[in-house]
This record gives sequence, structure tokens and C-alpha cells, in this order.
Amino acid sequence: MAANEDTSTPKEKTRLFSRWRRKAADPGPETEDVQELEGLQDIEGSPQTEGSQPAEGFQPTEGSGADNLAKTHDDSSNSSQAVESAVIQQPQLEPVQEQESPPLSAVEDHHKPGVSNDVAHAVVDQDSTVADTDEHHNITQQATADIVEKAGAPAPEDTPKSPKRANLFSRALSKTGRGLETLFLGRRQIDDQLFEELETELLMADVGVEVCTDIIEELTDQVKRRELSDSGALRAALHGIMVDMLVPCEQPLDVSTEQPFVLLVVGVNGVGKTTTIGKLAWSFKNQGYSVMLAAGDTFRAAAVEQLQAWGDRNDVPVVAQHTGADSASVIYDAIESARARNIDVLIADTAGRLHTNSNLMEELVKVRRVMAKLDDKAPHEVLLVLDAGTGQNAVRQVQEFSEAVAVTGLAVTKLDGTARGGVVFALCKRYGLPVRYVGLGEGVDDLQVFNATAYVEGVLSENENTDDS
Repeated sequence: MAANEDTSTPKEKTRLFSRWRRKAADPGPETEDVQELEGLQDIEGSPQTEGSQPAEGFQPTEGSGADNLAKTHDDSSNSSQAVESAVIQQPQLEPVQEQESPPLSAVEDHHKPGVSNDVAHAVVDQDSTVADTDEHHNITQQATADIVEKAGAPAPEDTPKSPKRANLFSRALSKTGRGLETLFLGRRQIDDQLFEELETELLMADVGVEVCTDIIEELTDQVKRRELSDSGALRAALHGIMVDMLVPCEQPLDVSTEQPFVLLVVGVNGVGKTTTIGKLAWSFKNQGYSVMLAAGDTFRAAAVEQLQAWGDRNDVPVVAQHTGADSASVIYDAIESARARNIDVLIADTAGRLHTNSNLMEELVKVRRVMAKLDDKAPHEVLLVLDAGTGQNAVRQVQEFSEAVAVTGLAVTKLDGTARGGVVFALCKRYGLPVRYVGLGEGVDDLQVFNATAYVEGVLSENENTDDS
């Protein structure tokens, strides 16, 4: 029997044709799987172009009605085998590659019916614009920075600014203020006990016996005259009396009267003369003056190097010689150099010396005499630096240095330490010398011009810690 001879009976042929018609009219699950796979391949970036043909041997189900009934048994067998082959051989899906900017053709191929080409163009243009703008990158970088900051990473340093400093007087003098201010809290009546406690606090603040007596007597007289009715009025009166004591000493230094203006800095050991000179140089330079420093402290070890370090920090010239050189000679050379270079302000350092050592005090007399050879008015200012922590001993220092070199101004330092600050009242009461500067901290700008009202408010303030604003 031949291999291709048809041996099927008419009934068998009828059953085969009926089976083939049911498959064509009602596609089974296998055909639906093929359609889903083809749709997935089309969405993932492998669309069929117009005019493309189905896979070889695959017969589409649509349109397979009456025409397919006329086909032969061989065609039906081949078609059934082709359907089964198409189901078994699933198409291979290619991996999707991300594109930074999808082409317009991809949008046109996949957009739903009813969406115009203009809308597709707009979508592509908008996506490209957002992805390529600097604003998009800036937003991304800002979001990343916020995440890093929340994670605890160190933030980049901001550009240094010059913030307005808070009341430095209140911060430095808070120790005195806590004692005086608490006297008036919760008290309404003025009595002898209040005056006794006030007297104790004033003495502990280093105002001295003489100043304390004057303040108490003045307050008592006002109470007797019925000018003070409660503790609040007593505090206001105390504030006014203390300000009146300091106002005569509020005389800022004017360095514009001479050129060069020669400023001689003197004081005992360890009061902060060299540091004060460095801060003064910084202040004068910020005011627009040209500044020069003279390393007249040739006795203390590393004193010259310390002053030179301040000169480098402030970018001002320093005239210096070796350790052990004659102090008067160094200052003499500095005055000549300042004249030649048209310097506005010359600040001369000197070695620290005890006011009880007569020989060292005579050396200051020599320095002043040598300076007068070049300028009969020099020095134009003799600034005595005092450590506020020494208390009433500072009063004696003013007396001794004034007799030797005629002190013309005071600078009270280290008020932010253990000092109570009341010594300034004693100095103004006893000598009436101008208090040019007060040192309220370690910062280069913590050397402040003396202000009577601010100083008294600091003494009467109870704010222990004042932050910078």
C-alpha cells in the first residue's frame, strides 16, 4: 500500500472535518496563550511592522469558516499539526533595554487608538526637556543632599558670615548679675534686710568699700525721701547710680589725631598685653588704619614670636630684634620705620613688670624718654592693661604705673573669667581715668570699646549664657 494513500472511510473524514471546524470557530486555551505571548513580545519592544506574516505553518483563526470546509483532509491534518507546533514552540523574549529618550516612532506604534500624533510628539518633547534641563539635575542633587544630611553625614561648611553678636557684657558679667538680680526677685518691700544683702553682693563684686558705701547711702536717702516705694524702684535707682559713676570714664580712644599715633602698652606680667595688642591691631585695621607693631618685650621667652604671629594673622608689619635687646632701641627703630612708611598707628609692646619693682619701672621711664626724642608728644597714649581678676589690687597698679609713665587709659581684660567686674567702678571712682577697652572673651573681636550703660546692664543681668544671634 502506498504511503500517501488515503484509507479513511467517509464517516471518519466527516468526524475529522467536524473536529477541525470546532477548533477554528472556538480557539482553545493553547491558542489564547499564543496570542498573549505575541502581545507581550509586541509590548516589550518587538512590534510587527505592517505587512509582516505570521510564523510559518501557523493559520490564523479569523476567516477560517466556509473556505476551510473545502480544504482536503491533508490540509486539515497539516493545519492541526501547525497549530500544535506554534503552541509548543513559544517565541523567545528579548531583554528590554532602557532608553534615556524613547524615539517618536515607539510612541506612535504603542499609543492607543484615538491619541493623535501631536500628543505623541508633545509627550516625547516634554520627557526630553525634563530629563535634560539643569533644573532637573539640581532637584536630584538637592534631594540627594537632604538624604545625606538626614543620614548624619557632615554638611559642607557655609560661607563664613559676620553675625551680629549678642550682649557680650551680659555674658561676661553674668556671675555678678546673678547675685544682684536675684535680690529683687519675688520681693516687694524695701527693708533693712534687703539693704544688708545688697551691700554684701556689691562687696563680693569687687566694687570696693568706698564705692559700696556711696551707693548704699544714695539709695537710703532716696527711700527716706519716699522716692522709692518697692524693690523694682530700688533696682531702677541702683541702675541709674551705677551708670552715673561710669559715664565719666566712657571715653573711646581716637587715633586719628596724630600720624603715626604711638600707643605704648604697659602692665604687669600675665595680664594679656600681647594678646590685647593683637586684638587692637585687628580692630584698627578693620577701621581702615594702617598698623605697625613694635616687639618691645625683649625679656620674656617667645614674646617676640608671639607678637610676630599676631602680625602675620592681621597682615601687619612687626619691628623686632633678638631676645634680650634693649626695649627702648626697638621702639625707637619702630617709630622711624612708621614715619618712613606713613603708618597710621604704631602699637609698642613692653615687658611685663611688677609695679613694686622700682628698677623695672625706671626702664619704662627710659622708653618714654627715648620716644620723646623723635616726637615730643609721644607716646600719644599709654594704655595700662589690667586683669579684672586681681580685684582691688588693680587699683594699686594704676597708682604705681601712673607715677612712672603717666597712664592715660585703661584696658580691663579677662572679665569672662572668675572676675566679678566691680573693680571698674573703683577705678573710675578713685582715678577717673578713661576705660578704653574691656576684654569680654578670647575671640579677636571680644575686645570691646567700653560702654557705661551696657556694662551696668551686664552687671545687673542674670542671663548666664547668651548665644550669638
